[in-house]
Amino acid sequence: MPRPVDDIGMQARLRPGALAVSDLTSDRRWTYAEFDLAVARCAGALVARDVTAGERVAALAKNCAELVMLHLACARLGAIYVPLNWRLAVHELERLIEDAAPALLVEGDGLENAAFGGVSIGGFRDEIEGARPHYGRAIEREKPTLILYTSGTSGKPKGALLSERNLAETAINFSILGAVGEDSVFLCDSPMFHIIGLVTNVRPPMMRGGTLLISDGFVPGRTLERLGDPALKVTHYFGVPQMASVLRSDPAYYPQKLKGLTALFTGGAPHPAANIRAWLADGIPVVDGFGMSEAGTVFGMPLDPELIERHAGSVGVATPRVKARIVDAMGADAPAGEPGELLLKGDNITQGYWRREKETQDAFTDDGWFRTGDIARMNEEGFYWLVDRRKDMFISGGENVYPAEIEAVAAGLAGVKEAAAVGVPDEKWGEVGHLFWVAHENATTEESVITAELERHLARYKLPKHYTRVDALPRNGAGKVLKTVLREMAAKENAST
Repeated sequence: MPRPVDDIGMQARLRPGALAVSDLTSDRRWTYAEFDLAVARCAGALVARDVTAGERVAALAKNCAELVMLHLACARLGAIYVPLNWRLAVHELERLIEDAAPALLVEGDGLENAAFGGVSIGGFRDEIEGARPHYGRAIEREKPTLILYTSGTSGKPKGALLSERNLAETAINFSILGAVGEDSVFLCDSPMFHIIGLVTNVRPPMMRGGTLLISDGFVPGRTLERLGDPALKVTHYFGVPQMASVLRSDPAYYPQKLKGLTALFTGGAPHPAANIRAWLADGIPVVDGFGMSEAGTVFGMPLDPELIERHAGSVGVATPRVKARIVDAMGADAPAGEPGELLLKGDNITQGYWRREKETQDAFTDDGWFRTGDIARMNEEGFYWLVDRRKDMFISGGENVYPAEIEAVAAGLAGVKEAAAVGVPDEKWGEVGHLFWVAHENATTEESVITAELERHLARYKLPKHYTRVDALPRNGAGKVLKTVLREMAAKENAST
């Protein structure tokens, strides 16, 4: 019987000697033929531990090649891989482990919260190297092979179920939008418990025969050195806008060294147009996009700097493989330019949430469209803008206010490092805005400068009534701003005034 072929297996036949994976954390390298064998040995190690189809295999570890092996080996066995966020507190991880009920837990070395009795990553590495290769049967592409827990900024995390068909769509969509080919080299700093780290950084180069460079984390100076290293030849780097901002403000930042990049790709949070244009002025295309755990890559900007400049702040366009609608509160299609909830359809969309029947049902319309919970608008040319999360919108004097609009203006100021706005109760207007902002080091920006700039760019009803300067914005383990915490902080401040 011929071996089943996934992307790694296909490339092992097409270009066996080409470099597939380089683990920069341990200075190990694999050609496609070698990595195909390593995944087969990993599957063999799982079989030796009696892991069967449908069972979960969880990992709590920082980035390393074994995490990619585990995910691909689970797919070959029909098991489900569950990467866990090592930044979470122990009690949060306990809830996720209880929810996933894994047959095996692999734990990384040197993590303070890795104390759940699983096998160590080093020990499992030895098991992989000594295992008999297992290639399995043909992969059932409709069955889930991955559970990605959502970040849970406003509630208990949910496990999005993703099949090989779903994951292949992200590989295809990003390959189209990001011009991925066999000469592409991805540097992955993003944590491999996140859609960006485990899927967007891994699946496109593996499908297209490119190279994956694995880093154990984001260290700005080190990342800049690697992006400019002519020996590594990095072409694709993906991170959240906050990472891009930190890179640009690092003392080691030198634009000329980054000219080998196809682009700097960002997503996962709003990226202010002013920041994007600053990168363009340095000759580096910053390509913003939109995706989510439940849908993978959805939108992406063109690579052309002129088009990026013209549509700065947009998350781009969809490929023909993704269907998108923007609807109003009644479910009718919104006119071009008008904000509404973004709905999606396509083979990229999750089947639902692990052990969450009601949440799965609520996530889809009666005719099968996935409710993203994001407010978006689209112009006549088909470019999309993310306005805000539906749950973050507030109503002031009968008008809808989207905090992201306020944040984008504030973040464009020279002295402001980052900003976040929330709606708070108000006797006169029902709700008003409360803006929290972080200043750049040694910046002398005053609150009056921020208010004056907001007044220049925003309608009066959108202007915040309250302002608070903070040392840092509260974030969860995935780096997203915790607006629930900001609302609590605002309530305490406003109660005392």
